Amino acid sequence: MKVLTLALLFSLPVAPWAPQKPLRQPTSHITRYSNGGRWYFAASGHAVYCYGPVMTLPRANGDLQRVATLCRDGSAVVPLKD
Repeated sequence: MKVLTLALLFSLPVAPWAPQKPLRQPTSHITRYSNGGRWYFAASGHAVYCYGPVMTLPRANGDLQRVATLCRDGSAVVPLKD
């Protein structure tokens, strides 16, 4: 009877005694810059929150256009309204 009780006792699953490590969150370019950003007015008429620097890029016709980089919505570059 003792052997049967011990076999049953050892066959039960045992919860780990050590605390579980928290799951690591995946990192992206947005989480790296999440400590600070700024709101900008996009050329489409919407407000966008971006973490990266504002750059001036050439358009296809030769004009220059200001763009915000690394925005919260996942866009790498958003044209800004002047």
